[in-house]
Amino acid sequence: MTRETDYFKTFCKISKAFGTTATKNELLKLIVESAVDSLEGKAACLFLADERQGIFVPTAQTGLSDNYLHANPLQAKGIMASLEKEGYLAFPDATSDPRLENHSAKKAEGIASLLTVPVTVNDRTIGVLSLYTGTRREFKADEIEFLRALAEQGGIAIEHNRLLRRMQKNAMLFLELASNINSTLDIQKVLSNLTENICDTLGMKGALIRLMDEDTGSLKLMASHGLSSEFLEKGAITTTETAARALKGETIVISDATTDKRIQFKDAMKKEGIVSMIVTPVLARDKVIGVMRLYSGVQREFPSDLMVMVEALAHQGGLAIQNASMYLKLQEDKKSLEEDIWSHRSWF
Repeated sequence: MTRETDYFKTFCKISKAFGTTATKNELLKLIVESAVDSLEGKAACLFLADERQGIFVPTAQTGLSDNYLHANPLQAKGIMASLEKEGYLAFPDATSDPRLENHSAKKAEGIASLLTVPVTVNDRTIGVLSLYTGTRREFKADEIEFLRALAEQGGIAIEHNRLLRRMQKNAMLFLELASNINSTLDIQKVLSNLTENICDTLGMKGALIRLMDEDTGSLKLMASHGLSSEFLEKGAITTTETAARALKGETIVISDATTDKRIQFKDAMKKEGIVSMIVTPVLARDKVIGVMRLYSGVQREFPSDLMVMVEALAHQGGLAIQNASMYLKLQEDKKSLEEDIWSHRSWF
């Protein structure tokens, strides 16, 4: 059997697994095992980046001991920069190459050579796939391309799983919000639950909702979660550019709040630990009545389906406010009508 035939059979097996009910962990395990079998390696491991800690975390592996995996975590920053520049990293002698650390641990594990390729999702590196060999080896072009293709399959599996989980979380979030809206007319409670649930479900550091006070023309804080009192008071000083644009119906995404020219209080953002953010309008029917802000503690991309979700949630918050206002108005009208009827009865 030629190596090309072996590669083809491997991808047929992985494609078949994608068409079944295999879990993400099962698919990733299949990918690392396929790397070892097809490339005749000693071991393989797929690491995912932990953005908060700046390290790579082993997610699926075969052939490596727990002692080796947990001895010293891979530092993400330097590796990702090199991979984005070169497309792969090959270390024929992993026990002495100055670009690598922990030479003694590699020697004790029986590792001779190492090949590492990026795992990407939507052109963004989210991890690495590494192949380890027990004998010294110069990696060929077709071996590098095969491992890159396997890493791409790993990225697809991870993204597919994330989409499914996000859909499930979104559905539960909408269900809970609808339940809150139907169970109480306490707008403060509904909006507070909304900001808390958004942070928990979407992995945000903090969230807040401000509504327009028509008497003063300012934005009044109605609900928040995960943010300090000092930060909330700072935001109440003035209407920012992003808020002004949101009040016109626009949703704004800030990738880095500590450097973006549109952000007025960069020092406050940095002190609060905020990096990325979303500002979106709160609508009641077709009228903008406020803004909702979501804050992330790490720099992140916001996919289109998440943005649709955020805008829909802000709209649901606006509907809750509108429904409660209509109910209170009806109650006031009913009371006025009853008082008017009783006052007319006194005439007879």
